[in-house]
Amino acid sequence: MKKRLVYVALMAAAWLLGIMASWTAFGRQIDSFAYDFVFRLHQPKPWPAQSMILALDQATLKSLGGVRGMRQALAMGLEKVAAAHPKAVAVDVILAEPADEAGDAALEAAFRKTPNLVLPCDLLPDEKGWDDPLPRFRKLAVAVGQVHAGLDSLDAISRELPLELAAGKDRRWALALEAFRASDGSQILESPDDLDVGGTIIPARLTSAGRLLRIRYRPLDSPISRISVKQLMDKPGLAAQFTGKVVFAGLTDQTAVRDRWMTPYSNGSIMPGVEIHASAFETIAEKMFLVSAPEWSVLLFAMALTAGAGLTFAYLSGWAANVAAASLVIAAHLVPYAAFTERIVFPYLPGTLAVWLAIVAAASWRHFVVRGQLGKSESERLRYQHAMHFVTHEMRTPLTAIQGSSELIGRYAMTDEKRKQMAALIVTESKRLGSMIETFLSVERLSAGEIQLKEESFTAAEVMQTCLSRALPLAERKQIAIDSAELPNERIRGDRELIEYAFFNILTNAVKYSPAGTRIELSGRRVKDRVSVSVRDQGIGMNQREMRRVFEKFYRTTRAQQSGEAGSGIGLSIVEQIVEQHGGSILVESEPGKGSCFTLLLPVER
Repeated sequence: MKKRLVYVALMAAAWLLGIMASWTAFGRQIDSFAYDFVFRLHQPKPWPAQSMILALDQATLKSLGGVRGMRQALAMGLEKVAAAHPKAVAVDVILAEPADEAGDAALEAAFRKTPNLVLPCDLLPDEKGWDDPLPRFRKLAVAVGQVHAGLDSLDAISRELPLELAAGKDRRWALALEAFRASDGSQILESPDDLDVGGTIIPARLTSAGRLLRIRYRPLDSPISRISVKQLMDKPGLAAQFTGKVVFAGLTDQTAVRDRWMTPYSNGSIMPGVEIHASAFETIAEKMFLVSAPEWSVLLFAMALTAGAGLTFAYLSGWAANVAAASLVIAAHLVPYAAFTERIVFPYLPGTLAVWLAIVAAASWRHFVVRGQLGKSESERLRYQHAMHFVTHEMRTPLTAIQGSSELIGRYAMTDEKRKQMAALIVTESKRLGSMIETFLSVERLSAGEIQLKEESFTAAEVMQTCLSRALPLAERKQIAIDSAELPNERIRGDRELIEYAFFNILTNAVKYSPAGTRIELSGRRVKDRVSVSVRDQGIGMNQREMRRVFEKFYRTTRAQQSGEAGSGIGLSIVEQIVEQHGGSILVESEPGKGSCFTLLLPVER
């Protein structure tokens, strides 16, 4: 049971470590890499775009005098676009500062002709306010949308776009969202879980980071159409392509704009901010929403993988365990992809890391447990082999005596007295042999837990006095005195016969291994909720190594060999098991040449 609890705790630790590691900055970065990989792997089928980009590219700016002519170029482009009747126009060029009057006047005139105009704004440093368009421009717009990029803080990749930002109490919606709302004149209805814009439900839950929209960029082979102002000037007929579209106008010149960012599709290339906003608009317009999997499902998935790894190595082995473990690893890698195909963003690292940690932990546990069991089995086999050799050797003496006596009785004529002596020897050796076999079987039954303990109530003094009366004749033969102080009257509950066996074994061992003319001391007292019963002799004693092994089955100490006393070496093993099965313990103190003290500690009856 203890091993099972440790194993379960090990699996729980693997799960918890996998989850916690996935919450770190490094873990989030791994999840982002996995997200980008799946993003590129599973590209949606191309759809008819509802937006277009009016680009202020390098050729346009070069033809109009560089960046200084940007507002003039924008005005010229919007004049052409407005004539094509687009649904809405979103400008991604900050217009917070005045430029040359001719350019501003031309841009103001173009804005007057532009339907459903949405102008940009951005947060001022330290988020103290908004960098709004000049009043002469702002009054011509139906909305002002913020153009904050919302880049990932770890790698500056544009995966999400904040749909709302606030400077103090002044909140602004994203440029893409305002463009979508302006295109059909809808209102934005809010709830904690989503936004409703003209019947389009945007799953953007309100969190501490605001409402975030995962941008579903169009396939690489089907980007948003882009026409530059220079192309419009050269071919005015191209303006017809803007009819009925939502137009995003902004800089795309790589040398003149810093508003260019990497996306999940990027492979060293970058995308202009105006195209990122247009992509966010396409995500909303086509309802290509990517929603995050609930946190509870991520935790449960990682837990299921961890439990699967634990069960795999708990009940399977060999190739079956390896196949099952490989299946769990494959599932951990495939589930995020399968979820992504259903437009659900399922974190990659929590489940993958948890299952790998669980597999390593479970496999290591199984390896060491099996090695331990194998070592224990081998040790037990050797011990049993030695025990059988020992028992065989011990049995040989009484068997030889019985066999020899029997042959002598059968072959030779003997006097009645001699025949009686032989018969008595046979009886004695037969009893000795039977006792050895019974003791050997008893220790095996105790080890297997096959002996049912009786439930009796008795005092420690009763047991000690009974054993003392039985041991006195043995002590008197060796002229050994046994001193017994006041015996404890605390009551014990258990199998009296087995307790007597245990105490008598210790007492007779003291007599057996003590020189003639010495003393043995019996003592007992209560120690908290236990009764302590001790037997101290003045015998040969034991060293530290022997004390550590004295309770091993079939182990015979030096004192047993030096004393010449016969013994099986399993008596103390039985004593220890009897005491432990009664919820007690046995202690031993000894020193070579100074005797030994064995103490039984047994629970007092409550």
